[in-house]
Amino acid sequence: MNRKNTFKRLIVLALSFIGLLFESAVYGWLWFEKFYPSINNSNRGLKFYINGHVLIIAIYLVLLLFFASTYGGLKIGYLKPMDVIISLIVSTLIADTITYLQLSLMNNWLLDAVPFLMLLVIQVVIIIVWSLICDKIYHRIYPPRKVLLIHADRPYEDIVNKLNSREDRFIVTRCIHINEGIENIEKIIEDEFHTILLWDIDTPSRNKLLKFCYSKSIRVYMMPKIPDVLVKGAETVHLFDTPLLLTRESALSVEQRIAKRIFDIILSVILIILASPFMLITAIAIKLYDRGPVLYKQIRCTAGAKEFKILKFRSMSVDAEKDGVARLASKNDSRITPVGKFIRATRIDELPQLFNIFIGEMSFIGPRPERPEIIAQYVEKMPEFVFRMKMKAGLAGYAQVYGKYNTTPYDKLKLDLTYIENYSIWLDIKLMLLTLKIIVKPESTEGVDTTQTTAMKDESK
Repeated sequence: MNRKNTFKRLIVLALSFIGLLFESAVYGWLWFEKFYPSINNSNRGLKFYINGHVLIIAIYLVLLLFFASTYGGLKIGYLKPMDVIISLIVSTLIADTITYLQLSLMNNWLLDAVPFLMLLVIQVVIIIVWSLICDKIYHRIYPPRKVLLIHADRPYEDIVNKLNSREDRFIVTRCIHINEGIENIEKIIEDEFHTILLWDIDTPSRNKLLKFCYSKSIRVYMMPKIPDVLVKGAETVHLFDTPLLLTRESALSVEQRIAKRIFDIILSVILIILASPFMLITAIAIKLYDRGPVLYKQIRCTAGAKEFKILKFRSMSVDAEKDGVARLASKNDSRITPVGKFIRATRIDELPQLFNIFIGEMSFIGPRPERPEIIAQYVEKMPEFVFRMKMKAGLAGYAQVYGKYNTTPYDKLKLDLTYIENYSIWLDIKLMLLTLKIIVKPESTEGVDTTQTTAMKDESK
């Protein structure tokens, strides 16, 4: 069974890599036809031997592989086809841009951009066609898994709906309450299922089922609780022959805080300069629409519950909260102006927060800052919500990359704690790169559905 699965996985990896080879082959063709002759002429007969040509194409392939891996472009079948396509297009666009600048430096002047645009168009066609073909092959190799959902008293309809949205991967064929008895459930699993989902059951029962499934090589999906997330980020300590797990009392070390702050200052200055034309145009558009204020200032909380005024371009009408009640934006919210819809969808409304980052009130990456009154509501039913304020608030974060605007607070908390407990500079860089991708994903900016519970169920146990 393991050999068969290994072989299947190798096929999927090979399919992903072949797609990148096709893209690199197109780049290689244009290198020989367009780019190299141009560089050769501008440098008075600069000549590349075979090793030089191979190195140029290999560098491009490595760039493409790095960004495709970072953005999830190699996760054929795991992600929806459109997600894979978007990931590969973003990866290719970045790799092409870097390569264009690299070759322009070799040329001592900017190369003609038309061949690069032609390269991108051809590559996009390859990405779409190859991704759809690979997705079909993947689902022939890996048909949807029949899933047994084991639950307790907490409602489970939401997770079932989410699983049903991926019918290409999961089919929930049965839901059973843990009160049916461990022995009875184990028999059902062994007779009928190769995949189960443990949905908020008590810890002793969960541990028994995990051990049973592990012994039978049965796949287990599990909803983590807060302690699970904390333990996942723990450090293994080998002081003696008994292994220990260490969860630290502070989120970041002194060295990490210094490095993170230096990184924030340098990058915020660069981006403020680069984004200044867009911010000026946005400010003019907002002012011309309704003559109201350009910026929207709001009290938010950062590390240690310290309050500060977050800056945003105003996307709602001037009297959006005239009653003084804090409310999250809902789907098709009438308070959002036409200009606001555009700047929210493209995240331009967040650009003024670069100044919050520069003066040290925020960081580029971290848990998104919440309003004090909303935090108070969350903490009333979910005391662990304060854990996310162990780190400085961020312009973007783990919950924004892997969640949505309308992800429940309990799930956002677990995502933010995953970031805090697994922090590294590399994770910050990776999340910055991934933030570019979510800008083009509309579901990441969805408002809260009127039927959705964003809080305040007692979910924190």
